[in-house]
Amino acid sequence: MTIIKTSVGRRSFLKSSAMAGGGLVIGFNFLSSCQSKTEEEIMAMPKEWFDINAYLKIGDNGVVTIVSPNPEFGQNVRTSMPMLIAEELDVDWEKVIVEQAPYHPEKYGFQFTGGSRGIMSRWEPLRMAGASARHMLREAAAQQWQVPMEEISTASGVLHHELTGKSIPYGEIASEASNIPVPKEVVLKEIKDFKIIGTSRKNVDSKSIVTGEPMFGVDYYQEGMFYAMIEHPPAFGMTLKSVDKSSVINMPGIKDVLTIKSYKDGYEKRVFDTNAFSEIVAIVGNSTWEVMQAKKQLKIEWQAIEAYSETVTSFRGDKKTVNIPAGLESTAKHNKQMDILSAKQGKIVRKDGNPDLAFKNAAKVIERTYSAPFLAHNCMEPMNAFAHVTGDSVKIAAPLQIPGSILPTVAASLGVAVENIEMDITRMGGGFGRRAYAHYVVEAALISQQMEAPVKLIYSREDDMTHGIYRPTYRATYRAAIDANNNLTALHVKAGGIPESPLFADRFPAGALDNYLAEEWSIESNITIGAFRAPRSNFMAGAEQSFLDEIAETIGKDPIQFRLDLLQRAEDNPVGEKNDYDAARYAGVLKLVRDKSDWDVNQSNAHRGISAYFCHNTYAAHILDVTIENGKPVVQNVSCAIDCGVVVNPDAAKNMAEGAIIDGIGNALFGELSFKDGIPEKKNFDTYRMIRMSEAPKNIDVHFVENEIAPTGMGEPPFPPIFGALANAMYKATGTRNYDQPFKVTKDVLG
Repeated sequence: MTIIKTSVGRRSFLKSSAMAGGGLVIGFNFLSSCQSKTEEEIMAMPKEWFDINAYLKIGDNGVVTIVSPNPEFGQNVRTSMPMLIAEELDVDWEKVIVEQAPYHPEKYGFQFTGGSRGIMSRWEPLRMAGASARHMLREAAAQQWQVPMEEISTASGVLHHELTGKSIPYGEIASEASNIPVPKEVVLKEIKDFKIIGTSRKNVDSKSIVTGEPMFGVDYYQEGMFYAMIEHPPAFGMTLKSVDKSSVINMPGIKDVLTIKSYKDGYEKRVFDTNAFSEIVAIVGNSTWEVMQAKKQLKIEWQAIEAYSETVTSFRGDKKTVNIPAGLESTAKHNKQMDILSAKQGKIVRKDGNPDLAFKNAAKVIERTYSAPFLAHNCMEPMNAFAHVTGDSVKIAAPLQIPGSILPTVAASLGVAVENIEMDITRMGGGFGRRAYAHYVVEAALISQQMEAPVKLIYSREDDMTHGIYRPTYRATYRAAIDANNNLTALHVKAGGIPESPLFADRFPAGALDNYLAEEWSIESNITIGAFRAPRSNFMAGAEQSFLDEIAETIGKDPIQFRLDLLQRAEDNPVGEKNDYDAARYAGVLKLVRDKSDWDVNQSNAHRGISAYFCHNTYAAHILDVTIENGKPVVQNVSCAIDCGVVVNPDAAKNMAEGAIIDGIGNALFGELSFKDGIPEKKNFDTYRMIRMSEAPKNIDVHFVENEIAPTGMGEPPFPPIFGALANAMYKATGTRNYDQPFKVTKDVLG
C-alpha cells in the first residue's frame, strides 16, 4: 500500500471555499521532494517533506477543471499531467477540462519543462492532488449518509454506498466536500487498478491546434501594441558601436529605433542568462512588415569586443567563472585547437584499475576519433515575447521553458520587484532547450519600458539562427586494448568540446571493465552554447556506440551480445561505486529490441545497426535498417525499446520516441553549423539542411518495457541512441565507417 502524508500545515496545502454556483476548489503548494512511503514507514515521516503543485475545480455539474502547471511545447504534458490527477480522483476523463496555469510559483511550484523531468517530478504530487480531493468527497458523502467512509467507493465521478444502494455524483456534493478538513494522509491507487494512467488519451489541444486557435506565443495580441524586431552583431566577437536611425525613422509605420542593453552593469548572471549579444538595436513600428523593411535600411556600426570574465550562478547556487575571449572565431581554427588538445593529456575524471599496463600489454589497440559540429535548434516558432511595462507593473506573455529563471533578470533589468511581474505561459512551437534562454523576454520588456506601450517582439529565422545558444561542437577519442585471446581488457575515452566537455565519466561502459580511463578538456569561446535535446548525450551516445560496434567486430562478437556481456559483468561484479546506470535495465532494452526486431533473422534487403544508451534516468535502444539508394541512405525501419518506468500516456510516449528518432536522423545526416570570422555560415533553411518528410523512416516500431517503476524521462532519451544506430547501419551498408557528423556516403563507396 502506498500512503502519502498530506497535512503539513497552511503553507503547503490550501483548501478554499466553493466558488459561485457550488464546487470544490483545491490548490496545492509544495516545499520539498515527494517520495512514496509504505504504511510501515509512514510513522517516521518528517512534518514537511513533499512537493505538490496541482489545482483542480469540481463544478456542481460534475465537470472537473484541472490546471496543468508546466509549459507545453509538444511533449503533451498538458494531457499527461492532468491524467495523473484524474486517475486518483477517479473521474470520467470525458468530463475533464484542462487549462494552462499562468506563472505562479507559490501555487504551482517550479514550472519547468526540460531535462525530461516533467512527469517524473510530478508523478506523486499530482496523484496526491487527485487522491486528496477524492478522500474529501468520500468523507462528505459519509457524513451525509451517516455511514463509515471506508464503505464508500467511487467510479467515474460518482460516489457509491453498496449496502444502502445510495449514490451521488461528485458535483452534487462538491460544496459540502469543500468544508471537509484536508486529510493528513491519503492512499494512492495500486498500479494494477489504474484506469486512466497507462491508457492512450488524445492531446487535449488537438482541435485547437488544427483549427488554428491562438495558443502560441506568436499568436498573442493586445489592442494597441507595437511590433518590434532586433538587429544584433553580425559576428560573435563583436558588439555595438553606433546606430544611425535617421535613415529609417521616417519610414512608414516606424515609431522608433532603440538601443537595448539586456543586463545592467554588475548584474550577476544565472545559468540561463545568455552572454550572446547583450546589447542590440530594436526597431519598433506598427506592423512586422514595416519593421522588416526598416531593418533592411538601418545603418549600424559594430566593433570588436574585449576579452572579459563573468560569474555565473547555477541552479544549485554554485558560482563559476566563465572566460569570454576576444577575436573572431572560425571552424578551421576550432579544428586546429581541438587537434592540439586531443593529442594532450586531459583532466582525468575517472580511473579504474591499471589502464596504462593493459594498453602496454595489449596484442591490439583500436583508436578512433569522433566529432560533431555546432547545431542550431531551429524551433518551428521563432523566438517571440509580448511585454507591457506600466510604471512598476509588468505583464509578459511568452513561449518559454523555465518562466522562473528569467524573472529575476527582467526585474533587475527593469528596476522593478519580481512580485510585480505577471506572466502568461503560452504554448511553444518547439523548444529542445532553446527556450530555456529567454533573453528575448528581457528585450521585449526593455523595449516596452522605453516605448511606454505594449510591445510584441518577434525574431526572424535569421535572427534566431545567428543569435547563438547552439549545441556545442565536440570531439572524442576512444582507445580499446584487446589481448591475444580477443578479450577487451581496457578502454580509454578522452572527450572535449567548444566551450564544454561532453563526457559522462560514470556511464556505461564504466563499471563493466577492470581497466578504464576517462579524460576531458575544453576550449573557451565567445560563441554562445546551450542545452540542446539530451545535452552532451546527443554526441557521446553516437561516438560510444559506434566504437563499441567496432570493438565487437574486431573481436568477432555479435554487437548486441557484446554489450550484454559487458552489462552482465557490470551487474554481477561492477567496478567502482559511482556507476550511474542500472545494468539489468540497460540489458533489458537491448533484449527487448533484439526480440522485437528479429535481430537474428537475415535481413536480405537492408543493413542493420544497433545502439543503446542511458540518459535522463531512462534506457533506450534502437535497431535501424538502412539501404543505399541513388547514393543516399534510406532508413527503412527503426525498432525502438524504451524503459521509462510506468508509461502514463502510451500514444504520447510513442509520439515522442518517433519524433526523437526522426530528429536524430536529420541531425546525423544533415545538421551542421560552421563559422568564418565569427559569422555563422548558414542563416536559414535554404542552406541549413533539415530532414524532409520523404526522408523519415518508412516505419518506426516503439516498444516499452512493462514494469511498475515510477516514470522517468521520455522527451530526450530516445534521441541520443539514433546516431550510433544509423552510423553502424551505414557501415554495414557501405563498408565505410563515419567518424564525423554529418554522416556521408563516400565517393569510393558509390564508385
